[in-house]
Amino acid sequence: MGERGHGTWYFHCSTNLLGRPERARRSGYPSQAAARRARDEWLTTTEADRTAQGWTVERWLRYWLNNRTKIRPTTRFHYTRDVDNVLIPHLGHYRLADLDARLLRTVFAQIAATTNSKSRPQSPSAMQHLRTTLRAALNLAVREGLIECNPGRHIEVSGYQQPHAKVWTEARVAQWERTGDRPAVAVWTADQLADFLSGVTDDSLFAFWWLTALRGLRRGEMCGLRWTDVDLDQGVLTIERNRTTAGYTIVEGDPKTPAGRRAVALDKRTVQVLRAHRRRQLDQRSEAAADGKAWTDTGYVFVRADGLPINPNYATTRFRTLVQRAGLPPVRLHDLRHGAASLAHQAGADLKTLQDLLGHSSIVTTADTYTSVLPEVQQRCADATAHLVLAAARRTRKKIKNKARKNRPTPRPKTGAPTPTSPGAAPKRQVRTVGREKNSPTELAPTSHPRDTHRPRRTDKQRGLTAITAVQTPFDLVRPKGLEPLTF
Repeated sequence: MGERGHGTWYFHCSTNLLGRPERARRSGYPSQAAARRARDEWLTTTEADRTAQGWTVERWLRYWLNNRTKIRPTTRFHYTRDVDNVLIPHLGHYRLADLDARLLRTVFAQIAATTNSKSRPQSPSAMQHLRTTLRAALNLAVREGLIECNPGRHIEVSGYQQPHAKVWTEARVAQWERTGDRPAVAVWTADQLADFLSGVTDDSLFAFWWLTALRGLRRGEMCGLRWTDVDLDQGVLTIERNRTTAGYTIVEGDPKTPAGRRAVALDKRTVQVLRAHRRRQLDQRSEAAADGKAWTDTGYVFVRADGLPINPNYATTRFRTLVQRAGLPPVRLHDLRHGAASLAHQAGADLKTLQDLLGHSSIVTTADTYTSVLPEVQQRCADATAHLVLAAARRTRKKIKNKARKNRPTPRPKTGAPTPTSPGAAPKRQVRTVGREKNSPTELAPTSHPRDTHRPRRTDKQRGLTAITAVQTPFDLVRPKGLEPLTF
């Protein structure tokens, strides 16, 4: 229309922000120049959103969690807990461009000074888990091109050490009774485990404790075990699923790792324990039907009174109660898995067999974390090492004696009166050696050399009258023995 001031200008454009298309349409600008300026400003702002200048840590952590679709539910639960409870309150208001090693070290020092949900100081393990969560989120920011490097690599957590199981020896038990201090990961000896199993034979989950302690199955693998996965005739069970918790939610799915899907051999005693557990479960179902109570045949090996599978958290709580009643040194339910690996190692199983038994993807985890050296194994190793060294020392002394005996000169026969013997001893028979002819070819070499070792030995043909040379006199032939002139 030709009227001046009628209508307004607008702009329309679209961008792609981290894989998500974003369109914009703005209007109400009095002139074309104003619309162009507004468009340029919007594009500039969008460009900032594509960089670390336009992303806060909180916004990025939310984006990172929403795009982690292939992680396990338990892993997502732990990541979400770290992000919501700790990382966003302390780092959420910073921009990604502001993050550097110095800032992160300062913030993590502040987090370490706080307390957790149980009003206890933050443990080194919890701080290490926070560091792992933040590094995983910032690694995606590096791949998306928002930041150049990951500043979370430079965070150091003081006091954190890889957990290693310690055996409840008599000295550690005495210290625990005196001070109450206990290792983070502890292992029972064979005698202590036998005492525990002997005291819980009447418990409804006795097969649960037995199978965990001897075969080293995970808690989730035990709770997800079905009778269809157990072959008592062949003495083998197959791990096919894992039943665990993510907070208060029960999650059932595949085993923890691909190597967790495995077959576990059963000994005769374990087969007897599982048969007795099966008979008890059938009796419970018959009693429930007789009393008119509800029973759900779910097919799980370990169930409640109504046939439904047990809650994994109940198994943990029940085990803690039984350990306290037994008066034994405290161990966790997962520590029975460490103990099963240690006992199998003591029984002679190699690391590859232990890796297959425990379902580990790497043999390094089996060797470093899940195999403790029991006192009996240490004593046997020490005895074997000492025996090896002492045997080598005896062989060395024997070689020295044999060599000295060979190098020892033959003793010359003594002359004179015979050595007197005791009255009751029989006299030794004297053997007279018959003299040989001087020119006999079988004459033996003398046992001692003459004093004149430089005189050349003459052959039998040269023996006889001594010829007198021009420089000798007849008196030289009658000189006493030992005073002859040297002849070279």
